[in-house]
Amino acid sequence: MNTQTPSRLALVTLGAAAILAYAPLAQAKVPFDPTMISDVAEQVTPAVVNITTRKNGNVPEGHPMLREMFGRGMPMMGAGSGVVVSADGDIVTNNHVVEGADEIKVTFADKREFDAKLVGSDKASDLAFLKIEAKGLPYLRFGDSSKLRLGEFVLAVGNPFGVGQTVTMGIVSAKGRAGMGIVDYEEFIQTDASINPGNSGGALVNLEGELVGINTAILSRSGGNQGVGFAVPSNMVRPIREQLAKYGRVRRGYLGVYIQDLTPELASGVKANDLKGVLVTDVQEDSPAAKANVEVGDVITQVDGNPTLTAAQLRNRVALIEPGSKVKLDVMREGQAKTVYVTLTEKEGGQVALQSGEGAAPLGAGLGLAKLDAELRGRLRLPPRVDGVVVMNVAPGSPADLAGLEPGDVIVSVDRRTVKKPGDVEKLLKRDGGQALLRVYKNGAFTFVVLKGK
Repeated sequence: MNTQTPSRLALVTLGAAAILAYAPLAQAKVPFDPTMISDVAEQVTPAVVNITTRKNGNVPEGHPMLREMFGRGMPMMGAGSGVVVSADGDIVTNNHVVEGADEIKVTFADKREFDAKLVGSDKASDLAFLKIEAKGLPYLRFGDSSKLRLGEFVLAVGNPFGVGQTVTMGIVSAKGRAGMGIVDYEEFIQTDASINPGNSGGALVNLEGELVGINTAILSRSGGNQGVGFAVPSNMVRPIREQLAKYGRVRRGYLGVYIQDLTPELASGVKANDLKGVLVTDVQEDSPAAKANVEVGDVITQVDGNPTLTAAQLRNRVALIEPGSKVKLDVMREGQAKTVYVTLTEKEGGQVALQSGEGAAPLGAGLGLAKLDAELRGRLRLPPRVDGVVVMNVAPGSPADLAGLEPGDVIVSVDRRTVKKPGDVEKLLKRDGGQALLRVYKNGAFTFVVLKGK
């Protein structure tokens, strides 16, 4: 079980995965039938398994009694959950449930036990794909997690604390949760269905008995359930499982852009008012995006017809597309809608602090600026492609401070006009009046900020 602590809460990874297959229920609105929950639970539980692992370990030094009892190695045991997704023994679980295991055993609700083989795993999404030798197994079919609605009932099935198979009910509390620091690629379903350690790799199912997520982590002060659980959505699980089955690893698509979420202020600055999408802050040289003429300041609104509302969503969608695929990007450029076709390649797997310096030109926006010369470039360790005006100091509470500018940032452009010296910035800020769109190089990456006048 992995534990991370944002603020004073602990993110606790949980356990295995489950997937289901049954005909969808009628769409007509009918009075809620409490027996529906029981019916779904009876359908899905046979396809959710308990997973136990054994890892050969070394006996700690200074423990001669343990060494005498166990010899050179002392086995470490683990437990979690998993979901059968095919009748011939395909099982999905979390990577952290089986990572480093020398032996993996799968136990069904009817007490049948099988040795499992690890086909492939993906640490970046915390998913793993197992195989057992069996036929005619109960299994779950994948549902479409994008169709989940806030407030929709879901069931969580797993093996909490190793006590045995358990079913809990809750609702979809949120979708698209990212930035949790649990894994590299995050777009979690959040639920208040009771999830606890040991549920990792277990199933999150809808009331049609379809697998819509793999339970992965909880947010908790105590390490136990507090009504904030996270599941990897089925629309991410399915393509990763397919790639693990095909290659034994995940080959992620690479676009070659740096991106950020589009705020209303940024949308105004790039002439994309009332538009939802993701802002391109930089394009890597010789990347698929560069070859397709994607430009800095473009707003990507769709990938292959699917809306991209956040940077995390765009990153995940591109990563799930196999390298070599040709994708269609809908973009907004300078207020004009455009379509760009990009052939993806495969993705291959320092802060600066400056003191206020002499020669910094103060501006009304609360900025002290200096020309980027060889000495400053060396102190900041800037790559050759970064050029502009260096932020030397920022007045507390000033417009620059409120925009998030810091000493060491490099202002590359103001309202898409490149700047080479402090006077360029001052002239453009005065001319543009109320607010300006700044492209800035900070913390090793390009980003956009909106600087508002007083």
